[in-house]
This record gives sequence, structure tokens and C-alpha cells, in this order.
Amino acid sequence: MTVSYTVEVANAQFGGFSKLLFRWKGSIYRLLYKDFLVFCAVYLFFSVFYRFLLTPRQQDLFERIALYCDNFTNSNFIPVLFVLGFYVTLAFNRWWGQYTSFPLPDNLMMVVSGNVHGADERGRLLRRTLMRYANLSSVLILRSISTRVRKRFPTLEHVVEAGFMTTHELKKFESLHSDFNKYWMPLTWFTNLASRAREEGRVRDDIALRLLMDELNNYRAKCSLLFHYDWISIPLVYTQVVTLAVYSYFAFCVIGRQFLNPEKGYKDHKLDMYVPVFTLLQFFFYAGWLKVGELIINPFGEDDDDFETNQLIDRNIQVSMLAVDDMYQNLAPIVKDKHWAQRHFSIPYTLSTAAETLRPAFKGSTFDMRMSAEDLEIHQPADTPGKIQYLPLRGSLGDGLDSLLQRGKGILRGVSLPSLMDVSPMVSPHPNEEDDSDTSPEGDTNTSNHKEQENALIKVAVEYN
Repeated sequence: MTVSYTVEVANAQFGGFSKLLFRWKGSIYRLLYKDFLVFCAVYLFFSVFYRFLLTPRQQDLFERIALYCDNFTNSNFIPVLFVLGFYVTLAFNRWWGQYTSFPLPDNLMMVVSGNVHGADERGRLLRRTLMRYANLSSVLILRSISTRVRKRFPTLEHVVEAGFMTTHELKKFESLHSDFNKYWMPLTWFTNLASRAREEGRVRDDIALRLLMDELNNYRAKCSLLFHYDWISIPLVYTQVVTLAVYSYFAFCVIGRQFLNPEKGYKDHKLDMYVPVFTLLQFFFYAGWLKVGELIINPFGEDDDDFETNQLIDRNIQVSMLAVDDMYQNLAPIVKDKHWAQRHFSIPYTLSTAAETLRPAFKGSTFDMRMSAEDLEIHQPADTPGKIQYLPLRGSLGDGLDSLLQRGKGILRGVSLPSLMDVSPMVSPHPNEEDDSDTSPEGDTNTSNHKEQENALIKVAVEYN
């Protein structure tokens, strides 16, 4: 059964992952403890053999061998890290690819429910049979690659007993001789039945039939991909290289990491600790890494973290039949929603999530960026006469002053007080008007507005300084 711990790590907190270290099911301890005990037992055997059963001359020979093995394990003669890292990465990519290739009937059942019409018994029969054929194909392919499904359906008679296939369909299935896997046969029945439904008018046009065929081909492609994942494995030679590299490395560590007599003055042998703590940790990490690769290289077995193929079969057949049968044209009355008469409305929060309403909505990383006068100045070509103009931050005078009062600290830091006299036109609602606008009948009003703007900016600058 797949071990899920997602909810336990939903929030990053102190000691969050530490709680997972004490779980047994699906853990590295359960996967590795036998190998770890064997390694400890072999190391203990050589330690007792060296200390109590050898003569002084034999001990001297053993020490020379131990020093040689230790020099070998501490060098890069065996690139354990390289071969292990590449192997586990390759196995993980393969594991994820198999997970994403699992045939789920969700898209297909939606298309069947929406395009194969008929509330009578014939229409219901067509929809249920189409989805039964699709699920039958996935069961046949999973029987070929998953040990759990094979044990559940050891023969095709068990598939018939489960309701995925009728006795007449079984006879047709067995009558077609082929040396290869025939998981594709129910999908061929699907296409023929869909064409018959088109002839009967149950599928109303060729576009709907094409949509059915496209979704069926996507479903078939995933079944085929799973079959090829099972057929083409990671090259055996690479798996052998990785396994030999790890086990040979620790075979030399059993002798090379022995604690030698400190009285003889060997290099790096000044203490006799009896228990090789760091060697045991190294074995735990490296051998555990190898076990991870062995675990995920085929997720269709019966390990703790392998895919729950039988539950997926149960789920797929149930939801597909519900979608095309019980849910067909089974709609609730169409009524006005709760907020029909409200143009602006808010969705309620619970007390535990009410604080989220105080957070401002994200409008972009540059929405509140500070602007200086140089950022607002419009660059005019050399041959264009006219005074310096500025684009307004808002669309009107009041909005422009409000923007300056709330964000103008950046502007006041970037320019001197006299230069603020030239910034006043930037709050003009029409920056492209000509300079002789003050000669118009409204010239006096514009002049007074400019005076008020200048006075307001000077006042803000003085208060800020």
C-alpha cells in the first residue's frame, strides 16, 4: 500500500520532517535492516577473528591487508557516488514516467457522456459498453505488468467473473490468434461500436466521432507506453555495474575499516573504538541509495510504495460507469446563484482563515515601485520644440496629487527642491496641450491650478525635510 505523508509536511515547521524518521512502514529501515545486520555480523566476525584467534605474525599480515584495503576504499578506484547518483536519477525518471502513463478513463468518459446520446435502454447500453471496453483494455495490460493485478485476475475467466468481459467476448478474444499481447482488442471493439453509434444517430456528427477517436487514441497510447516500460528495462549491464560497485566497496570496507592495534603506530589508527560508527553510516546511506533504485525501478510490484493498481482498477470502473450512466443528463435545476443581484460581493471566510482578507491582492512585482523625476520625464527628439513634459501617475489632478503624497517620498529623495517647480506639469490631465493654453478664456484658471500644485509640492517637500 502506498505510504502517504503529505498532510504531515503541509507546513514547514521545526521538527516537521523529524517525525517521519520514526515511521516503520515504507521506511528505509524496513527495506535495509537485513542487509545492515549482515554487514554488522561480517564486520564483527573479522574483528573477533583478528583480535582473539590470530597469532602475532598472522595479525601483522592481517594489518597489512587491512591497510591496503583501507587505502583502496578511501580513493576513487570505485566511483560509488557517480554510478549510484546517475542510476537513481535514471530510475526515478522512469518511475515518474510510468506514473504519468497510467491509463485513466476520466477524459474518455466525459466525451462519451457528452456525445453518445439517448436516454433509452439502447443509449445507456452503448455508453456503458464503450467504457467497459476501455476499462477492460487497462485490466488486460495491468495483468501483464503488475503482480498484484495478476494475482487478482490469474485467468481470463476471473476477468469475465468480475464483469469486465462477457463469455461471448471471451470467445472472440481467444479466437483471434496472435503471438503478442492482445490488450488492444477491446479498444478496437470500442472504435467499431462508436462507428455503429454514429450510424444510428447516437453520435450526432463526425466532429463528435472524431473527438471520441482522439480521446481513445490517447488512452490507447498510455496503455501501450506502460507495456513498453515493462518490456524495455534499464539495461541489465548498468544495474549489474551499480550493484557490484556498492557491494564490492563494502566488502573491502569490512576488512579495511577494522580498528588496528594503536600501539603499533599505524597512520589514522590511534584509537580502538570497536564500533565503526562512520562506516556504518556510510553503509546505511550508500546501500540505502541502492535500495531506493531497486524499489522504484518497477513500481508495479508488491512493495510498500508500489502503485495501488487494484484500487485504481476499482476506482476507474466505478467513476466511468457513474459518469456515463447515472450522471447522463442528470442535471440539477438551473437557478439564479446566491449572488445574482449583487454586482460586487465577497465570499465568506472561516474564523481561522479571516486573517487572509487583510493581505493585499498581488498586482505585479512593479506595481508599487518608486519612481523618480527622471523616470517620469518624456524624452523629446532634438528637432521637436517644447518644454519638458511628464506623464501623469494618475488620470486627474486629484489622483496625481494623491499618488504623489503616498508615493512621493521616492521622488523627493531623487530631486532637489528647486527642481520640483518643473514637476508640476506632470499632474496635468492633458500633458500634450500647447504652451499657449493660458491665453484661452480658461487661462486664469489653469494658472491658478498650477500655482496651487506648486504650493502643494513645496509644502510636501518642506514637511518631508
